Amino acid sequence: MTVEDAGQSRSKVTITAIAQEAGVSVPTVSRVVNGRSDVSPETRARVEDLLRRHGYQRRVAAAARERAGLLDLVFSDLDSPWAVEIIRGVEEVAHAAGMGTVVSATHGRTGATRQWMENLRDRASDGVILVTSAIEPPLQEELRRLDVPVVVVDPEGSPALETPTVGATNWAGGMAATEHLLELGHRRIGFIAGPARLLCSRARMDGYRTALEAADVPADEALVVRGDFYHESGFTGCQALMDLPEPPTAIFASSDQMALGAIEALRRRGLRVPDDISVIGFDDLPEMRWASPPLTTVRQPLAEMGKVAARTVLRQSRGEELDSPRVELATELVVRASTAPPRDQAAAPATPAAAPAPTAAPS
Repeated sequence: MTVEDAGQSRSKVTITAIAQEAGVSVPTVSRVVNGRSDVSPETRARVEDLLRRHGYQRRVAAAARERAGLLDLVFSDLDSPWAVEIIRGVEEVAHAAGMGTVVSATHGRTGATRQWMENLRDRASDGVILVTSAIEPPLQEELRRLDVPVVVVDPEGSPALETPTVGATNWAGGMAATEHLLELGHRRIGFIAGPARLLCSRARMDGYRTALEAADVPADEALVVRGDFYHESGFTGCQALMDLPEPPTAIFASSDQMALGAIEALRRRGLRVPDDISVIGFDDLPEMRWASPPLTTVRQPLAEMGKVAARTVLRQSRGEELDSPRVELATELVVRASTAPPRDQAAAPATPAAAPAPTAAPS
């Protein structure tokens, strides 16, 4: 779907075309369209003249948009507890502001994205929060045309410069997880990575490799396998690692769900965590403290990321200046019972992890 097709009922000219003819950036034209003051009088006059000549039709003013009382929250997928935590944070801010939240999932399908955009055109919205979604140029242009502010949470790739983003310190988290295992004495540390297209996946892998390099531990590419953040890929990735001639003594899975999949693969091999092998995850989903054993992981402040995204998009809708277009919230290592020194070092009566109280295995 082209930009012109998406918005032909409103205007035949795009903001991008206006920017090219005026010799300015797209964000500058957007600021003029939105009535922002941070544009020079000469530039404003030139852009306004082109908007009039081309018959560009503005949608709604910010003041009118504030009366919508809705935020759009759009995911690529909704089949993860990770998404629930983001929703919880957005809902809290929206509720406090007396607003509703419209939750959608595109599942990576063009048709679903087009349907969502058509729904958005048919109603007002105070702003859009995109979660782990690529912002394709036609989508960017149509959202500008609709005069809807946008925030991206955990961006898939590098977003447009004018689009605010909210994420976490994935590199630092990956490094902290690996350092924890190194401090316990592990030297062969398997890594189950997330999808290569995601910035967060690449950052966690970079943190893993940086920690190994800082400890003078050679990086063995055979110890790195690729997953997709879900249980099954953690299961199959762990199987591949344990089939190596010299398997790892610890596994860092770059999501909690993959860590649970890895633990199940180890259980089926008759291996105990952490007695035979340590496992660490990433996210700290609420149920991880009830896993068997309770999972050591890197806490990603998912609900807080949702809150910050909602506050950011509301500030945009009110025409307020943002302190920074890029926000990264701190991750934190949470040590539980799934990590311990390697078995050949655990014979010395150090301080073994406390045995967890009997709990039901997560479904």
